[in-house]
Amino acid sequence: VQLQASGGGLVQAGGSLRLSCAASINILSMDHMGWYRQAPGSQRELVAAVTSNPFGSTNYADSVKGRFTISRDNAKNTMYLQMNSLKVEDTGLYYCYANIGRRPTYWGQGTLVTVSS
Repeated sequence: VQLQASGGGLVQAGGSLRLSCAASINILSMDHMGWYRQAPGSQRELVAAVTSNPFGSTNYADSVKGRFTISRDNAKNTMYLQMNSLKVEDTGLYYCYANIGRRPTYWGQGTLVTVSS
């Protein structure tokens, strides 16, 4: 399984970015998938996740609730993270991941998000 993350960049505070994570297999086979981020000098933290059930249950870190939206396009085998009202503290490397049963977690490469003040 390969995950290809993209969409990072430099944006001013208050701006928006959309991250994409394209999977090499049918994402409906994934129990859940989502995004982590790692800021300089900090541990990796979960930003948002979505399950593969028909309802696509989601959960978010408190710090991004109301600003970020995770979604998936099953036909394109792609997951998205729409990030609005970005803050300087949202800066970091964003990694997409996927879990399938008891297999080790699959990770995409990081995509860098830099929010300037």
